[in-house]
Amino acid sequence: MTMPKYLIQASYTHEGTKGLLKEGARGRRAAVEQVVTGLGGQVEAMYFAFGESDVVIIVDFPDPISMAAVSLTVKASGALHTRATPLLTLDEIDEAARRQVAFRPPGA
Repeated sequence: MTMPKYLIQASYTHEGTKGLLKEGARGRRAAVEQVVTGLGGQVEAMYFAFGESDVVIIVDFPDPISMAAVSLTVKASGALHTRATPLLTLDEIDEAARRQVAFRPPGA
């Protein structure tokens, strides 16, 4: 069984950036690995970036509650602003497209 996959986009706050400068990228990767694997997940990829996001991570978690727990804890630290986006496979989208949905647009 495959685990749900998430795209995490994060930007460091002033204090988070100071921590990154102190620990380095490898130190942050190790910290991310420890958190994710501690909840039964796996880090697929982690990249640092320029622009709106400072870091982009793709992770697998056993369930959405694990992703929510990490998100809440990281946000509470004040070191990062994060966004987590569920990622769906081609098969999952094909299955969704086959499902019948009774929907009436507003005013119709």
